[in-house]
Amino acid sequence: MTENAIYNYEPSHRTRRKLAGDTPGPIKVADQLPTETTIQRFNAWLAVKVTNGVGTMWCAYAFAALALVSLPSAISSHSPIVLVSWISQTFLQLVLLSVIIVGQNLLATAADKRSEATFKDADAVLHEAVMIQEHLLAQDGVLADLVGRLSRLEASSAS
Repeated sequence: MTENAIYNYEPSHRTRRKLAGDTPGPIKVADQLPTETTIQRFNAWLAVKVTNGVGTMWCAYAFAALALVSLPSAISSHSPIVLVSWISQTFLQLVLLSVIIVGQNLLATAADKRSEATFKDADAVLHEAVMIQEHLLAQDGVLADLVGRLSRLEASSAS
């Protein structure tokens, strides 16, 4: 920085870390998984495997087919309570479970992409802000030089 800087730029600690290359990227799902014990790692692994298996449209189709097996029995009972129970407890719960997981996975993927884009945008804005600070510092040097010349010119014309 020049001695005659009009403004003394002090970057924030996050900016200094970012410029030094000491900041991680956006947080990923894998970063959130437990790593402390073998049991925690196994439970997380199993939960992800089951979720990935159940969270497919193929699983939703299989659950729908499985639920349809008991439909004739529910219809032949001639009981509205049994039919409503079949719809709500068998069909909807089985099928919607997979469909909701598929939808959540799609939404999470979109959110991850938005997060990554936001991270890149913030990085670009930081770069631009640093360039602006450097430009302003250069202008401060030019202004200080002009003020010095003007002062010398006024002093020489006063004599």
